[in-house]
Amino acid sequence: MLDHITQTTLLLDEEKCRRNINMMAEKAARNNIRLRPHFKTHQSAQVGEWFREQGTTGITVSSLKMARYFASHGWTDILVAIPVNIRDMALVNELAAKVQLHLVAVNIETVKALAEALQHPVNLWLKIDTGYHRTGILPHSHEQLDTIVALLEQSEKLQFAGVLAHDGHTYKQTDADAIRTIHHTTVFLLNLVRDRYKARFQELKVSIGDTPSCSILQTITGVDEIRPGNYVFYDLTQQHIGSCDFKQIAVCMACPVIAKHPERNELIVHGGSVHFSKDSLAGADGSLIFGRVVELSENGWSEPLEGIEVVSLSQEHGTIRASKALFDRYKIGDLMGILPVHSCLTADVMGSYTTMDGKRLEHLSGIGQV
Repeated sequence: MLDHITQTTLLLDEEKCRRNINMMAEKAARNNIRLRPHFKTHQSAQVGEWFREQGTTGITVSSLKMARYFASHGWTDILVAIPVNIRDMALVNELAAKVQLHLVAVNIETVKALAEALQHPVNLWLKIDTGYHRTGILPHSHEQLDTIVALLEQSEKLQFAGVLAHDGHTYKQTDADAIRTIHHTTVFLLNLVRDRYKARFQELKVSIGDTPSCSILQTITGVDEIRPGNYVFYDLTQQHIGSCDFKQIAVCMACPVIAKHPERNELIVHGGSVHFSKDSLAGADGSLIFGRVVELSENGWSEPLEGIEVVSLSQEHGTIRASKALFDRYKIGDLMGILPVHSCLTADVMGSYTTMDGKRLEHLSGIGQV
């Protein structure tokens, strides 16, 4: 299969991917909680079918456009886990007519706009800021929460589904105990908010979603559902955090070697920021790395090689600094395997996948949907 690759290609190891999918499904079942996986990482109808095969019925997406894509492929229970864009009310109503649509709000203005313009019922979740500080209602903002909930009580179309949070600050941690502390704090705060309204809305749910905590914790209590997404592929960031090991990373870039510079032991590959994004990690010496080099084979790839890494990216070029022995191993025209720092963004910019048996799988960003 590798002999037929002519350009920068995102490889997907289906076996690893399916193992990751099954691992999280089994964990959710073991803890008696619902798994509503976030599909923003893979954004692929074909990969989505692998989730469906193991029993997934409800999914999470990061945009109304993505919701429409997966609705067109038969998904009927969809949470759009970003505060809803009220300028796109026509698409909200289009989706609400077809699927069980879950929306997120963080302010009274959005709730009022929905209450006035909705033509079909939707489930509304309030996003709570439990420490990430990207967006959300602070858990002790009782006046703000009470005002919104009062409006939800009066609305015919809005059904108060529950409270949710995303612990994005777990991505800054490398200590498992720190991740557990963030998780338990979030669960505590979400339940405080739910308990305030539970008597009036007895079916209120608590939902959390981040791959680090959902990967590291074996016992998950105090929540009704989890929404991890990155675990489907994992990446170098998740390995660095401790969410996975290298053997669980299910995607790898195959980049042609296009130049060699022996005077500085650097190789240039056709693989830049338009292929990887610009995400980076700190290397052992404090310098930035933009990917780790692996050895490709027809069956997959090795763990990262020591003494060689991606040290910079420009738009189309990737610069690889190598030891003399590894520098000499590659020649112009070879394919170099590189594990991405952030698989979600790499998949998004690449727009498709090639499996190890040569099948091409689509990605929403590569099919021209508007």
